[in-house]
Amino acid sequence: MVKHLLGLLKVKVVRGVNLAIRDVRSSDPYVVVRMGKQKLKTRIIKKSTNPYWNEDLTLSVEDSALPVRLDVYDKDIFSCDDHMGTAEFDIRPFLETVKKNPKGIPDGIAIKKLMPNRQNCLAEESAIYWSQGKVTQDLALRLRNVECGEVELKLQWVSIPGAKGL
Repeated sequence: MVKHLLGLLKVKVVRGVNLAIRDVRSSDPYVVVRMGKQKLKTRIIKKSTNPYWNEDLTLSVEDSALPVRLDVYDKDIFSCDDHMGTAEFDIRPFLETVKKNPKGIPDGIAIKKLMPNRQNCLAEESAIYWSQGKVTQDLALRLRNVECGEVELKLQWVSIPGAKGL
């Protein structure tokens, strides 16, 4: 079962910034993270447009070409949850850096920088760096299909013994 996996992608959903208001004065947001057929969800933060989740979600990566998609929702009790925006990101630049195995470089050094453009949801420059013996990436994603909002993430790769690997 492990042989077809490339590894695990740990996605820390850090926080939301200036999310849209979907209730009277605020929202009760949560994030759904999808990759292929996998679907993971954060907890709901009550009455906040600047929620702090700081929650780790782990995706099994079988195909590096599949994008990771985020959908933010406002939890409603008596009706369907309101959509508060979507964002998507490509993990290939991150995995290319992991594949280079940058051991031996000083801690905290940026290995690669990705710039926001019309093809990605980056709200600002995103650095892929070496930290505590692991490749990590900080992402600030601008939500689409909504009037405002961003979600901040931190990615980390986890290799699995016996997996296909990168």
